[in-house]
Amino acid sequence: MSQKTHRRVPRGSRIFPDRALLSPEEIARREAENEAFAQRCREIFNRVYPELVKEHYNWSIMIEPESGDYFIDPNPEIAFQKAREKYPKARILEKRLNEAGCVGRI
Repeated sequence: MSQKTHRRVPRGSRIFPDRALLSPEEIARREAENEAFAQRCREIFNRVYPELVKEHYNWSIMIEPESGDYFIDPNPEIAFQKAREKYPKARILEKRLNEAGCVGRI
């Protein structure tokens, strides 16, 4: 049986000090990429929402913005599987076909 070692970390210090912090430029670049990705997904969602919400209210929609494809299903896991079958490495955004487009509550 292995022995547990307890290491005290002073308050306000980093838990993993050997990990490099991201530069402000890298943080800004990642935020810009995320915002561009979300904007492309929002455009697709706003385009297809009016026709889908009538028959598929509160279903999950997975959006792949590079191709413009989307996958819907009442079960979010099945919709995600459909998206992964066609685009195994792509970033996918999940939304809900309801008034807010939100997946859950805050």
